[in-house]
Amino acid sequence: MAGSTVRSVTYDLLRELGLTTFFGNPGSTEETFLKEFPADFTYHLALQEASAIAMADGYAQATGTPAIVNVHTAAGLGNAMGNLITASLNKTPLIVTAGQQTREMLLMEPWLTNVDATQLPRPWVKWSYEPARPEDVPAAFMRAYATAMQAPAGPVFLSLPLDDWDKPLEGRAVVRTVSHRIAPDPDRLKDFADILSGAAHPALIFGAAIDRGAGWADAIALAEALDATVFAAPASERCPFPEDHPLYAGGLPFAIGPLSERLKGHDVALVIGAPVFRYYPYVAGAYLPEGLRLLHISDDPAETARAPVGDSLVGDAVLATRALAAQVARRAAARAIEKLPHRMAPHPAPQRAAATGTVPTAAQVFAALAQVRLPHTVLVEESPSNLADLHTHWPITEPATFFTFASGGLGWNLPAAVGIALGERDTGRHRPVMLIIGDGSFQYSLQGLWTAAREGVPLVVIALRNGEYGILKSFAVLEETPGVPGLDIPGLDLVSLAKGFGCAAERISDLTVLKERVVAAFAAKGPTVFEVPIDPAIPPLI
Repeated sequence: MAGSTVRSVTYDLLRELGLTTFFGNPGSTEETFLKEFPADFTYHLALQEASAIAMADGYAQATGTPAIVNVHTAAGLGNAMGNLITASLNKTPLIVTAGQQTREMLLMEPWLTNVDATQLPRPWVKWSYEPARPEDVPAAFMRAYATAMQAPAGPVFLSLPLDDWDKPLEGRAVVRTVSHRIAPDPDRLKDFADILSGAAHPALIFGAAIDRGAGWADAIALAEALDATVFAAPASERCPFPEDHPLYAGGLPFAIGPLSERLKGHDVALVIGAPVFRYYPYVAGAYLPEGLRLLHISDDPAETARAPVGDSLVGDAVLATRALAAQVARRAAARAIEKLPHRMAPHPAPQRAAATGTVPTAAQVFAALAQVRLPHTVLVEESPSNLADLHTHWPITEPATFFTFASGGLGWNLPAAVGIALGERDTGRHRPVMLIIGDGSFQYSLQGLWTAAREGVPLVVIALRNGEYGILKSFAVLEETPGVPGLDIPGLDLVSLAKGFGCAAERISDLTVLKERVVAAFAAKGPTVFEVPIDPAIPPLI
């Protein structure tokens, strides 16, 4: 190892950990790290740091492996923060790096210094560190990897002074392995199994951790053993259960009163792999209906600690589900939904007026797309005002085929779809990827289209054009706030924007033509964007 440097030892460590895929937007403080970038590594360039974070997040979720994100000191990290919040709530293992000014000048805070660098990304990283010495850089990467992977997984941050990389460093970095699953306490798990076995009308509420952990088969086994009604947790970022299963009753609403109302008739409910609960609009009511006992399993102690009701158990969602399926007393299949006839159908379509002009409704667009979707298509969604319609017409029936943001912060899904498509390519699965996104959401990280075009990523983008922030108009109705400015966004030309970043693009209103074009786009060698005008009806929020 004679002649080794901090850079060479670090890159050798990253090779051993399998961390050879970078996403980023480099700046002057990062160039010393990226100098003589190894030929066996890949650097996916994004035009803005928010896109880099989301691409890496989508890639890590698609491949099941961490990714490295390279951003530019404080300014770049600031650009990335919105999507870093989403990565944190998505529980995606990322190692986010940012260059720091030269150590010899840090005391006087020269231009581009990341002042108090470890504080800037908090509280949305699990660990934030700037090595005290250049010699500590490889070990800091090892700790960052271990921290990101251990449950609950999530992003970490390293601030790396630009003059560290050429410092001599003998020897090799220590490579370690860590477990990333937490086994649940067997005694408490048996208590949960006994409670579920004794329930007359149990409900299972599955969260995104089931899909992240490849646990669909275990979730189905537990639901069928109990003949339990199954719900998806409110605003779940991944689909945890087949939406065409006879026990599935849809997603729970994300407000206190309506959610409680939806659980009426059940005596025991178990939440697995999700918070209790993810609420947004405040709609008053009891947290739970009278007579319902709530149980909760999560690998995140923060989730179990902040739950306002229920008895919690810390443990891996899939391991716990598998163990419960083996322990609960099986009951005759009477079909739980039929036993509770007041239960609503899965993902009920909102009641709204039919299209008033020549443009279709969002529901009609989704129904048309579902007719031509290819087998195993991965759906990425950022059209929050039309989500119920989407699930009604495009039910998710395969694991790891639905992705959205856990944060609700716009701007994640377009670049994340690019990262997911790259992951499909790199894993050799080559599943088709479609993004459905609103015209307002489209503006937040549209630079991601350039990377898709540059990389030749096969991605079909359906950009729904209603000329408004429909979800905010729905909030305005709920919150009784008429006259709010800035809810209309006329004058956008999504086709020109997409073409400007190198994508094929077309505006289509006729659904027959759209279906034909989508079929062709699935076979294309690069991204295709379709701007589809839709009726601007305002859907109910809850």
